Amino acid sequence: MASHRKTLATAAVALSLLALSVRQSGAAPSAAAEPVPASVPAPVPASVPAVFADPPTGSSAVADVGATTGWKVLTSATATQPGARISTPGFDTAGWLTVANDGGGAPGTEISALLQNGSCPDVFSSTNMKSCFGQLTKTGADTLAQFSAPWWYRTDFTAPPAGRHAELVLNGVVGAADVWVDGTEVAASAAVTGGYARNAFDVTGLLRAGTNSLAIEMHPNDPSRMLTVDNVDWSQIPPDNNTGIQFPVQLQTGGPLIDGNAHVVQNTSADLRSSALTVKTDVTNTSSAAQTGTVTATVTPPGGGAPVTVSQSVTVPAGATRTVSFTPSGYPALTLDGPQIWWPYQLGAQPLYTLATSVAQNGTVLNSTDETFGIRTVASSLVGASAAAPDGVRAFRIDNVPLVIRGGGWDPDLFLRYDPADTAKQIGLMRAMGVNAVRLEGHFMPADWYRQMDAAGILVNAGYQCCDFWEATSYTAAQQAAYQLTAQSVGQTLRDHPSVFSFQWSDNAPTAAQETSALNGFAAADFSVPFISSAEYNSSPKTGASGEKEGPYDWVPPNYWYDTAHYDSGDSTRTNVGGAWGFDSEQSSGNTVPTMDSINRFLSAADQAALWRTPGANQYHDNYEGTSHSGYHFGTDYNLDTAITNRYGAWSSLSQYVEEAQLQNYESTRAQFEAYLANSANTSAPSTGTVYWQMNKGWPTLLWSLYNNDGDQAGAYFGAQKANRPLHALFTLDKRTVTLDNLGGAAQSGVSVEAKVYNTAGTLLDDRTSGSLTLGSQQVLGSVLKPALPSAAHTVYFVELLVRRNGTLVDRNVYWDSTTPDAADWSKTTGRPQAVMSSYADLKALQSLPQATVTATAHTTVQAGPNGSDRLVTVQVTNHSTTPTVGLLLRADIRRGTAAGAELPGDNELLSSVWSDNDVTLWPGESETLTASYSSADLRGATPVVSLSGSNAARTDVVAGAGG
Repeated sequence: MASHRKTLATAAVALSLLALSVRQSGAAPSAAAEPVPASVPAPVPASVPAVFADPPTGSSAVADVGATTGWKVLTSATATQPGARISTPGFDTAGWLTVANDGGGAPGTEISALLQNGSCPDVFSSTNMKSCFGQLTKTGADTLAQFSAPWWYRTDFTAPPAGRHAELVLNGVVGAADVWVDGTEVAASAAVTGGYARNAFDVTGLLRAGTNSLAIEMHPNDPSRMLTVDNVDWSQIPPDNNTGIQFPVQLQTGGPLIDGNAHVVQNTSADLRSSALTVKTDVTNTSSAAQTGTVTATVTPPGGGAPVTVSQSVTVPAGATRTVSFTPSGYPALTLDGPQIWWPYQLGAQPLYTLATSVAQNGTVLNSTDETFGIRTVASSLVGASAAAPDGVRAFRIDNVPLVIRGGGWDPDLFLRYDPADTAKQIGLMRAMGVNAVRLEGHFMPADWYRQMDAAGILVNAGYQCCDFWEATSYTAAQQAAYQLTAQSVGQTLRDHPSVFSFQWSDNAPTAAQETSALNGFAAADFSVPFISSAEYNSSPKTGASGEKEGPYDWVPPNYWYDTAHYDSGDSTRTNVGGAWGFDSEQSSGNTVPTMDSINRFLSAADQAALWRTPGANQYHDNYEGTSHSGYHFGTDYNLDTAITNRYGAWSSLSQYVEEAQLQNYESTRAQFEAYLANSANTSAPSTGTVYWQMNKGWPTLLWSLYNNDGDQAGAYFGAQKANRPLHALFTLDKRTVTLDNLGGAAQSGVSVEAKVYNTAGTLLDDRTSGSLTLGSQQVLGSVLKPALPSAAHTVYFVELLVRRNGTLVDRNVYWDSTTPDAADWSKTTGRPQAVMSSYADLKALQSLPQATVTATAHTTVQAGPNGSDRLVTVQVTNHSTTPTVGLLLRADIRRGTAAGAELPGDNELLSSVWSDNDVTLWPGESETLTASYSSADLRGATPVVSLSGSNAARTDVVAGAGG
């Protein structure tokens, strides 16, 4: 998280669904792309990889241990024998937990092992996790007896053929580990610790022909004194503190020469017309005599073009490793003319090159490696120096294109279980939402995750975590060495992924020693991206000023995001100064309320009653922090609920509460993203990026999410989606003017914007249209129109914005607002993670809207998917009201039903659905077309039925039959 461990006193003083040009070269974005009408957006691509294939190293010499045999896992409180016995082949594991590797090739955490064996069914439902395992209420050492003792992980493996070298590779452990092979301790826990530090141990002399045994004694994780992982205040703390093995345990075998650590260092010209590639790979001699071999590297372009193959001979002394380099000066073919450039998905295509290397002797290949990489450039600078940002603010250019970063914080599964299909599903949600980046704060992911981000064209900001041992200012020599080893290990994982565009520290800038160690580790890995010293407005000796800020984290009004005037001159970190200026590494307006479908999946009847009856109640699915609701405490929904009550009015049922929360979450998230776009052209206080805190969660949540862990797309999701349309008009909440932006990769011409203003009775009060406009890629035009708005106090009105290109509607955006606006008390709000309000906007008239008469027609078509079975539903929503009654926040869902159009009982929503748009608002006679993709398997043989309802519209169902 960040900043949440400060006191307030310290803080006070101190999608693009619009496919534009698809480029297969480094040429500038095309200006002639024709957009798809916004009312019929393209379906979410189904081409994102969803299968874990290669081992993380991509080396034929490496295999995941336990991949076929699985693991046996048990607490040492029961398995009391010493490691020498437990690691002996033939040891009796009757009664131990049987565990399979996850989709990333790892055996996982202690709770993951228990869950695989049937412990705690429905672990995420209500407070089941607490009932099953207990609760931790503080980051630090585990205080629960079940997880305070070490746990054993044991598996068998087959020795390589005689004469082959064997190394055991641990890619990090969560906690600390004693490692035993065939009765011998290979390494002790003092040396084997670090969630991301890669360690390799020579076990050649220990192995015997046939079956061998590995036993790892995992000591409890303590993130307050270990360089591992924790969840800060994001959720409940996993009761086992995530103790376990998150990444594959591997065996590397071969010889006498082994090729590994292959990668590409690219030098791409500023105009993207050429790229000089240096290929490096390490060759290790495992024998007792010098060895000579031939090293070959092949770079194959995307689409199966002519490969570039280069070779050289290398002689490696006994027991040594030599880095073999193929440089462009020595191998001119490695300078590529007209390379295929990797782009973020809204700007172009994601071509990926393949690098294959091998080492051979006498014509026989001893082993090989295989990986992909992308060619792209990243530039970062500080811009817009001002009194608020004396060093300037962080800005990025990808492939020479300046981007406003619009992303969210990534949270892995609460128990660190990795599922490639889940990653693919979330990528579909992200692309449909239109965000262009994700932030990893301290939770680095398995190799497959980065490969999928590469293929999807989503940018990744990786970095360290706050508020634990990563930010300690004093390390022992061993800890400092582990810190550097972690940087080198992480750098090796990230370096060839074009999606990874930056790396940063968290709240605190690193000490000089930490910074030097990390940069040395990254350099050793040939990992080179912009390195940023802090997620706050801090600096460090080598990487300099960060140009970033943080906060807020709890409820603020929508117009807060447009503020550029307020900051605390006494707080050099510029924390919780909100508004859309600069680069904010993590911020949102706090709690997000899912739909009723999602709520019914994880909240008990008692939980649901507290949700709408008791705003100050602790919600287990917020986090562990209890009932306080001021400062950095997020265990209740109090601040959100107080704002809903004051702005929209009191509710009398759970369903009414959920509906009002959808309205509020929609407008809040839309305003956050739109404000950063609108203010990006503000030269005196430019906004360059916002990272919504957080985008997803590793369990069902009521706190900080744009979509829930079941894929639920509630109001917050669709507000963000609306803001991030590729060609989009927005209504600024400070100046009350219309701004137009173009987030696609092509210039757009023949564009016009119409702004209509209505009152709650449906009367058209104002209607004006701009002239023809042209926008370049990433261009923002402010003050395109200034609608005439009502002036009487406490009046609610609507603003409808319609964007047309050459007469065709491509974007539609509707606001509800009040002539009595929200007013923050800035003297009390600045520096706080939530707003202190002087007064609230009066939107209570929305409760009295007449009932609207709305209908839907729907049909289903088959579209290509990974298994050829995905479907696309097209839904036309129409307001048929005979009086001028708005249909407010109309929502469609795909459900399992009958041929007659009735919904099946129980949880009938299709969780695989990804919508192009939803929560729409229509006037009589208006229609809007929505699309959603889903997996046909999710129907379970039922008929697809679309349900439609709204804030003032009764629910109706319609069969989504086959159509053209």
